[in-house]
Amino acid sequence: MRKKTFIKLAKYQAEQSKQHLEEVRGIHNEMRGYKHDFHHHLQTLKGELETGEIARAIEYIDELDSRLMNVDVLIKTGNVSLDAILSAKIAKAKAENTSVTVKASVPEGLLLSDVELSIIVGNLLDNAIEACREASGEKFIRVFMCIKGNMLYFSMLNSSGEKQSKKGRLFNSSKGGLHGFGLKRAESIVKEHGGWCKFNSEEGAFTSEFLVPAI
Repeated sequence: MRKKTFIKLAKYQAEQSKQHLEEVRGIHNEMRGYKHDFHHHLQTLKGELETGEIARAIEYIDELDSRLMNVDVLIKTGNVSLDAILSAKIAKAKAENTSVTVKASVPEGLLLSDVELSIIVGNLLDNAIEACREASGEKFIRVFMCIKGNMLYFSMLNSSGEKQSKKGRLFNSSKGGLHGFGLKRAESIVKEHGGWCKFNSEEGAFTSEFLVPAI
């Protein structure tokens, strides 16, 4: 029964991650569309200003500003799929007053699929966001990603509440239930590709780290 539950949740999570990537890729394409249309917007505004249509020009600018406010600037790592998942999670963290710093340079064409990359990084960031909710002081997430040789290296430090104890390979949480399942899913995918993961909980901080063949 436990194995069936795990498979069911893993399948659901993979489907959700795939849907999430498609949604954020849509945002990325929308932003590219705005860039393409920028010249046309300038020409329209120039024409309105030259004919003295000041009020109309201001209304036009307000409309553009309103649309752009609904499109978050994507993180640019060199990998579109990674940009998508990082941007979405960072926006979520910042909405909860958590400061986020990211230093990442990752190419396209990884051995990990887009869905696998989304599950791994998405789960680790979800865990970090949840941990920050429990923090009593500064709420922060610091992410570093790069290619070392032919390996993808990831490390993250985030604030948290009290030191979490482990039950087997999962960390306990005030929420109980399946908290820690996301970490296990991330770890299982990394290990399937011949990599390793390391998680550590201390008072006020949590660290996540993995190294996996990438190219």
